[in-house]
Amino acid sequence: MSGKIFYRERTKMADGAHQPRHVVVAVSDLNLKVYGQHIRMCELKFIADSVGAELVHLPRGPKHQGETTEGD
Repeated sequence: MSGKIFYRERTKMADGAHQPRHVVVAVSDLNLKVYGQHIRMCELKFIADSVGAELVHLPRGPKHQGETTEGD
């Protein structure tokens, strides 16, 4: 892999909303510009495959350990 794309789930999202739910936080060792604010997982996977990058999910901090989130 030539680089990494770090992403997280966005924080303010209504349940059942049909909106993109991921945010690109950082990009390492890639010449890549991201213009969208919120991105769908299928779009992230397509971008990563196209540029030969690895997707890295950033976990929530210890403050949010008791909360449950849906998996990808």
